[in-house]
Amino acid sequence: MKTRYLIVAATALLIGTTAFAGTQCTAAPQAGGIGQADMLQKLVDAGYTIERFQLTDGNCYKMHGWDKDGKRVEVYNDPADGSVVKLETKAAMKR
Repeated sequence: MKTRYLIVAATALLIGTTAFAGTQCTAAPQAGGIGQADMLQKLVDAGYTIERFQLTDGNCYKMHGWDKDGKRVEVYNDPADGSVVKLETKAAMKR
């Protein structure tokens, strides 16, 4: 009987943690990758206007802002090489 409760509890825990894990970029340490200042410059050079920039728990650089067309975007970049891991475009909201 206790085993059944343990299995149910473990399953619920695993389902709950994967639902809130978010975007995972890399498990590699940040050393040797692209620094935050370089990543910010790369985004600006690509035409983005940055509102917020942070390193997430999933070890991604996350940027909220606007693209060169004025569309609201949320971009996740891998800090190891700067590649785009995820890009979400919101409804067009001009600055």
